[in-house]
Amino acid sequence: MVYSQDFESTNAIDDFEMTDDNVWQISKDSTGNCMELLSQSKYEPKVRSPFNIALIKDVLVGDFIFEIKLNQNGREYPHRDLCLMFGITNASNFYYTHIATKADEYANSIFIVNDEPRKSIATERTEGSNWGAIDSWHTVRIVRKVETGLIEIYFDDMSQPIMKAKDTHFNSGYLGFGSFDDTGKFDDIKIWAPKMLEKNEGVFK
Repeated sequence: MVYSQDFESTNAIDDFEMTDDNVWQISKDSTGNCMELLSQSKYEPKVRSPFNIALIKDVLVGDFIFEIKLNQNGREYPHRDLCLMFGITNASNFYYTHIATKADEYANSIFIVNDEPRKSIATERTEGSNWGAIDSWHTVRIVRKVETGLIEIYFDDMSQPIMKAKDTHFNSGYLGFGSFDDTGKFDDIKIWAPKMLEKNEGVFK
């Protein structure tokens, strides 16, 4: 394990670089503290991609397993989402998984942002993901192997991925979480990796 975060520390928020610092805070939930995305960021990406991102500043990896608990606390509609980002090189080059109620060209898939608007690269995916009631928490895991290009996304059931992709564009990068359009809470981050790579500074600033 190369990183873990339960947000119980008073300075936990300092681990992150956000696209907009003003819409994130440490909040108290029934099980303790968590990171909360309160509203849409005042951030305009150069190419069409998620607006709301909190990047983990000290974790730059190639292969990894990224596990996190998610609580999508917005209204129910087809694109009700939370996102996990990985392979982040800069603000216009990264992967992300968009976990949403109903799958379509822009939702509930794995995407690449490669100096152009995001494009789905999923080879397999479900028809949608059930976020449930606004107080529901879900465990999500990403498995990444850069040599083969493997990307797998798991949602609660760790025996069967809800999405798969194979892509080798980005062989390392930062990890993060957030949303395209919605609010949510994030907790209990765990990251495993064979090694950590040398870090850069200021991806979104």
